[in-house]
Amino acid sequence: MVLAPTRELCIQISNDLKNYSKNIRGMRIVPVYGGEDIRTQLRQLDTAPQIIVATPGRLIDLIERGKIELGAIDFLVLDEADEMLNMGFKEDIETILERTPDTRRTMLFSATMPKEIASIAKRYMKNYEEITIGTKNAGSENVEHIYYVSQARQRYLVLKRIVDLNPDIYGIVFCRTRQETKEVADKLMHDGYSADALHGDLSQAQRDNVMQKFRIRNIQLLVATDVAARGLDVSDLTHVINYNLPDDVEVYTHRSGRTGRANKKGVSVSIIHSKERFKIKDIERMLHKTFIQEQIPNGLEVCKKQLFFMIDRMQNVEVNEEQISPYIPQIMKQLSELDKEEVLKRFVSIEFNRFLEYYKDAEDLNYHEHTREQRVRGERSERGDRGSKSGKRVRMKMNVGDREGIDPKRFLGIVNDITGDKSISIGSIEVTNKFTFFDVFADQVEKLVLAFSGETDLQVTEAKGSKSFEGGKPEYRGSSKRNNDDYRSSDRKPRANAGNGGDEKPWRKREGDRKSRSEGGNNKRSNSNNRSSSRKRW
Repeated sequence: MVLAPTRELCIQISNDLKNYSKNIRGMRIVPVYGGEDIRTQLRQLDTAPQIIVATPGRLIDLIERGKIELGAIDFLVLDEADEMLNMGFKEDIETILERTPDTRRTMLFSATMPKEIASIAKRYMKNYEEITIGTKNAGSENVEHIYYVSQARQRYLVLKRIVDLNPDIYGIVFCRTRQETKEVADKLMHDGYSADALHGDLSQAQRDNVMQKFRIRNIQLLVATDVAARGLDVSDLTHVINYNLPDDVEVYTHRSGRTGRANKKGVSVSIIHSKERFKIKDIERMLHKTFIQEQIPNGLEVCKKQLFFMIDRMQNVEVNEEQISPYIPQIMKQLSELDKEEVLKRFVSIEFNRFLEYYKDAEDLNYHEHTREQRVRGERSERGDRGSKSGKRVRMKMNVGDREGIDPKRFLGIVNDITGDKSISIGSIEVTNKFTFFDVFADQVEKLVLAFSGETDLQVTEAKGSKSFEGGKPEYRGSSKRNNDDYRSSDRKPRANAGNGGDEKPWRKREGDRKSRSEGGNNKRSNSNNRSSSRKRW
């Protein structure tokens, strides 16, 4: 029995096993996975196979139907074991393991080694041996790691700039959510790029169609979620682009490992905002790699790269003499009045003019750090503007709270990044289990709600029936020290990825991280995590 987390990987493993065993007479291998008519798979199992390759959900379904019995298997293989745990298959895996005989031999394959895999090994494997190929949790030596820093709202423009700078790109763009995957792919296709999306809402036939186009390079860019990209059998990828950094460092290892295979060079690119630099440091420590920060290219650099890419293609194009020869005399006659230099200029301009037009007034997308003097001056300016705002405050709420690891510091970071407006002043903040309540000036409500209207996972609405706390409560502003990069000094805990849009989900923390924080001696924080505790106010 071979277990795999996704349909694609299940099919890939099954096809590989069939190739390996093609000269073994009587060998039957049957893949079973969701998304396909179960009646077909039931018929395939009428004659007992030697090997079954399965996804956990469909396997349990077939066990409950009495079609598969695991009591006599000799080998159990878990491929991409870490990803199955990340996808929430832990209970399914334990259910399957409990139905297998103690005499089985078990093998777990994983690109990373999280604690959950070690615990499964200790519980279900006797006298197990760990075999590490290379360095544990390390990335490929053939992958270059670079990152660009920009404002969160300009992320898509940065992506286009990266693609234009690499006209021969063949890669995967990783997004966090299905919705973001659809939106990015649709924008790329609308803007004339060779791209398509791969996500969980596609049928198996649609997924197969997208993957076939990508494998034969009819598509240059595949926009995908981490789950959908599992098991993709694609060679020679030049780039992996992290449209958003993953929450787990281990996921980055999987993503970057898609390129730089078979001794070929590859590039892993990350688009981050200024508050995610600590995440880059975490990944560097884990992979023992140095990440290079590069400047987002300007319009002139992109145009130059596109021009010489086109010239290179012209130099290396295969000329079909037989097909083109009959037309050469007419072409020469038509171009006889133009000298060589003029012909080249006009030829280049056919393709090059559109890039020149698009990038002639291109803005600088790089994030520029403000000096301390500039920040202080900005804060003073904002304090001076306070009198122009309406004195009345309105009580608002956001649909995330303590269970997502929200505290005032992280909440302010989200507001600051999504609105991009440091003049918005936030009054008293109250975090409950499911919501965060806060005060804002009445004349800023529309601006705040409008800024969050495009977010899929974050909703800001007026808190009906809740009173605003005025007078004596602290007022936190987007540019205050509480929400400043300087707040993260070496003796403070780094805050989570603050605000990079709803699709970033910066407040989502690994359960282990939250647990370690609550056990770190901070009794007040530990007590407040109790779901039955009273509301917290700052």
